[in-house]
Amino acid sequence: MTFRVPFRRIHPGEAEVLLRRDDLLVFDTRDACSYEAGHMPGARRLSQANLSEIILATPRHHPVLIYCYHGNASQEYAQTFADFGFQDVSSLDDGYEGWRTRGATHAMPDIDADLAAWLVAHGFPADDVDAVIDNGTTPLMKAAHTGDTEALCQLIAAGAHLDLRNADGNTALWLACVGRHLDAIDMLVAAGIDIDNQNDNGATALMYASSAGLGPVVGRLLARGADAELETLDGFTALDLAGTVECLALLRPARQAAG
Repeated sequence: MTFRVPFRRIHPGEAEVLLRRDDLLVFDTRDACSYEAGHMPGARRLSQANLSEIILATPRHHPVLIYCYHGNASQEYAQTFADFGFQDVSSLDDGYEGWRTRGATHAMPDIDADLAAWLVAHGFPADDVDAVIDNGTTPLMKAAHTGDTEALCQLIAAGAHLDLRNADGNTALWLACVGRHLDAIDMLVAAGIDIDNQNDNGATALMYASSAGLGPVVGRLLARGADAELETLDGFTALDLAGTVECLALLRPARQAAG
């Protein structure tokens, strides 16, 4: 069993969502001149010179976002924070430049009147398919949770980011599994969502479905390629967490095939 706390790599769209959190700590690992020329809101400079001081002075429960020039060096810093017990650490893929130029390189989504009305009816702004409400819930998560495949289709077509995570580190796929919506699961996987996203406890959608005894959901996730070998932060796999004989029967062959 492995116990190393992972960090996660996020894209600029996810960073936009994270930056709305009041408790987020942001660290910029670029040189001082680059930092002075421009940086993310609230970012502090981080370097090897002050790394130990910052880690020792920072409460472990705060979420941390680290970025560099292009998303490489930040991964090393992120792993260091994770190794020191920080539970929610993110490294920004494409770095500061990717975030700074995001608006110039991403077209505005095509939101028609029906989708705008759906967004407003569910508490979101009419012009933002990646807006966030309570618990970090996005429109895609809301549609997945309720099994609204028509809204899911519209949101995906409008460019909603598939792998945004809520306050617990779960994506829309997890919410589709909670709702037992097999069609929504199929749509999200076909669109390219990360089927093996691990939340803040290292749990995947497959682990959740297994522990909840949702045999049909477990079967569908396995059929779509979910990894049965992944472990939670405590070292448990989906098989270890199986809540029913049906889930055990589905997961044992997958485990044996992987072995």
